[in-house]
Amino acid sequence: MTQEIEKSVPQRHAGADERVILCMKWGVKYGPEYVNRLYAMVTRHLHGPFRFVCLTDRSEGVRAEVQCLSIPDLALPEGIPERGWKKLTTFESSLHGLQGTALFLDLDVVIVDDIDCFFEQPGEFLIIHDWKRRWRITGNSSVYRFRLGAHADLLAEFRAKQTDIRRNFRNEQAFLSDWLHRQGKLSYWPDAWCRSFKYHCIPRWPCNYWSAPIIPESARILIFHGEVNPPDALAGRRNRRFRYVEAAPWVSEHWTE
Repeated sequence: MTQEIEKSVPQRHAGADERVILCMKWGVKYGPEYVNRLYAMVTRHLHGPFRFVCLTDRSEGVRAEVQCLSIPDLALPEGIPERGWKKLTTFESSLHGLQGTALFLDLDVVIVDDIDCFFEQPGEFLIIHDWKRRWRITGNSSVYRFRLGAHADLLAEFRAKQTDIRRNFRNEQAFLSDWLHRQGKLSYWPDAWCRSFKYHCIPRWPCNYWSAPIIPESARILIFHGEVNPPDALAGRRNRRFRYVEAAPWVSEHWTE
């Protein structure tokens, strides 16, 4: 850690009705520009007051409007595949004293339309439904919403049984989806709101060789999973014969400070 992370939580707008945008950055895979651009996109597409919090192990380069707080310790064994397990710390019973409703966003999403509806949709816990395997309950945790402190038992169970859980579940989103489903609290976002760049923006083969990626109708947040991140989408990809991607210059209109 190169500088102090902890900062006191501001009291303005604090309380049970506060809207909190959460993201998480650790290591060096994503630079501070990802946090800064995510903040800018939220500012453009979320109306009314909100607090933007980045749970991180390094805050240098992050814009001043973002509140950087430390990632709670999950006591993971050294050398294991990460697979998003650190996201489970968002379910702390008291996450740095934050209150209200939290919308978690992965750093590499691109917001293309208003997201007020993500705080208005009914449900105790909402997550993206798997796009390809609709029969599975597992959600994609690039975008999920919950009441801060409401699911602390989930984190407590992971801490008590993490060896068995990591053996039985491939990643954090599989475990949390299963746990909340068993609690009867799992719901999914409307399909059109969160779309996959890989599955929904890139034209099908062979059209991908001459047609550029598009923004799907009614999409609000685009999810970048797999090999292509926003910078790759901007540049296009020509080094993969069967996964050729034309450049998508429109990404720069949204993924910007």
